[in-house]
Amino acid sequence: MKNIDESRLESDLPYRFSYLAEFVGFGQEDIDAIHGAAAHLAPIVPALVDAVYDKLFTYDATKRHFVPRQAGYEGVLPTDVDALTLDHDIIQFRKQHLGRYLTTLVSKDYDEVMVSYLDVVGKIHTPRAGSSELDVPLIQMNALMGFVSDALLATILGLGLDSDTTSRTLRAFNKLLWLQSDLINRHYSGGQ
Repeated sequence: MKNIDESRLESDLPYRFSYLAEFVGFGQEDIDAIHGAAAHLAPIVPALVDAVYDKLFTYDATKRHFVPRQAGYEGVLPTDVDALTLDHDIIQFRKQHLGRYLTTLVSKDYDEVMVSYLDVVGKIHTPRAGSSELDVPLIQMNALMGFVSDALLATILGLGLDSDTTSRTLRAFNKLLWLQSDLINRHYSGGQ
């Protein structure tokens, strides 16, 4: 039996990620499968990003979080939710961020820098990082991750890859998205 320092899981991000990755079986074969999907997924990232924002605009509970100033955005803000359109500059700014996130998932090494990046993805949606005005409730983050997961998995299923590659790629992304989910959830439960 392997001993795990449970208090360290809350204070040491690389230790936490390493433990979770080992527990769910996320390893080099998964990373290779994710990187192997890059050539297939890169051309459809813009369509995937558009689908995510179309979905986010379907509900006031998700759309309202794009009205406050976002970290790094210096442009004009919409006056309210009704004035916010999919072609507003702040939405184009956010779409670029999501596109870079998806590209990063399939192209970067899964080292400490990447683990920190994945952690910031969770933190940035709370007042703990980025904009103090931005506080996306956990239920909305979980809804978003569920939608992104389903859209990504459906996309992989539609790539026409052989069944072994499809299976490995689906499993790899599934594990990765569970790891990402933990690094989002920890910022809502008092984790640092």
